[in-house]
Amino acid sequence: MRSTTVAVIGAGWAGCAAAVELTRAGADVTVYEAARTAGGRARRIAYQGQSLDNGQHILLGAYRESLRLMQHVGLNPAQLLMRIPLHMRYPHGEDGMSMLAPRLPAPLHLLFGVLRAKGLTLADKLSLARFSSAARWMGWQLNIDCTVTELLARFDQTDRLTKLLWRPLCIAALNTPPERASAKVFLAVLRDSLGAHRAASDMLLPRTDLSALFPDAALAWLQTKGGKVMMGNRVNTIHAQDGGWTVSSEQRSDHFQHVVIATAATHAQSLLGGIDDALANQLNFDYEAITTCCLQYAATVRLPAPMLALIDEPELQRWGQFVFDRGQLNTAQAGLLAVVISASGMATEHAVKTQEVAGLVSTAAQQTQETPAQSLEVAVAQQLAHDLHMPELATPVWSKAITEKRATFACVPDLQRPANATTHSGCWLAGDYTESDYPATIEGAVRSGVKAAAGILGKTTSF
Repeated sequence: MRSTTVAVIGAGWAGCAAAVELTRAGADVTVYEAARTAGGRARRIAYQGQSLDNGQHILLGAYRESLRLMQHVGLNPAQLLMRIPLHMRYPHGEDGMSMLAPRLPAPLHLLFGVLRAKGLTLADKLSLARFSSAARWMGWQLNIDCTVTELLARFDQTDRLTKLLWRPLCIAALNTPPERASAKVFLAVLRDSLGAHRAASDMLLPRTDLSALFPDAALAWLQTKGGKVMMGNRVNTIHAQDGGWTVSSEQRSDHFQHVVIATAATHAQSLLGGIDDALANQLNFDYEAITTCCLQYAATVRLPAPMLALIDEPELQRWGQFVFDRGQLNTAQAGLLAVVISASGMATEHAVKTQEVAGLVSTAAQQTQETPAQSLEVAVAQQLAHDLHMPELATPVWSKAITEKRATFACVPDLQRPANATTHSGCWLAGDYTESDYPATIEGAVRSGVKAAAGILGKTTSF
């Protein structure tokens, strides 16, 4: 019996997930990827002899599909990810806070974490307990969507708690500021982390680069099973033909029974143009950028913890929201710090407009006519030096600001997202932008790929 033939366009996390699931079921899969590196918008970048990422990511214990597929292609998540309990820890100082959820059964872990939190007043703690109780009572759902800011106001969350907990969590999870972010989607993330079993709320910090975390192994596994992988081969057009789909790339044209478009939404638009203009128009999202500033210091530089939260103050050109000590995750990267700026459009626009960070750039640096990216790197280094009380952090050995301009769609209320199945037989979509109660995350992309594969195979999923 002839196996089902499927073209998967895109070797990001969604495409790799779809390809693995289809191959497991016996399909004949060919993966096309325009780039030379797998991972899409969560991939490896080589710089200064280091394997950096185009965005520092945090996974959660709730990411069951990502963890399941990692194991299936022969990876050991326990070795590749540092698992730490849910926490929000700022550098020492009266403006910050420290909250750690102990390893107790849910919801006791959250309750004890709140009670023992440092830097929060009694009013803050009662506010957090009130929100958590109400959200559980609602089943972590809203009948009518609104912004996260409106949701927090509805439950009388204190200004301090919003500044130190809810705002950074919202920006980190949805990559959209709370005043514009969807409360429904935010609650869905909280449901599967704070509202689930204790291990689901654990933070999983990658010890390796994002391409090695799954996509590389997925493609290698695929080839051992007879699948084809065509890297550096952009697909230019697809069209329906003879009950299937002809896929034309830069190197060749082939015919398949099914095609899974697992590219970024912008490339999916171009492939669908002329085939389904209405669907192509539905993929016309607004986007949010993510910038990761990588700063290399002496190997002896070490932070108090692998991950610390930072207070972003745009009015003072302090843009960083979280800093990661890569050396504590991977000894080969000792002294490397990665600072994340989610929803970084304002930061990059400011750097472009001013060509310098007001009040923070030294006269010598100004004389070098630094680029906007370099200005941002200087500002982040100054922020670290200030917030961590470590003056040496102001002068890294080298620095690199990596901006993914269209990192995620803007996760606004009532956003209409397309289903995995299209109205065209045999044509499927996979990507973190497809219909889901998750935002644009690694797990959202993986689940989308799994759902697209299940549709082709005539199966259903539990999510």
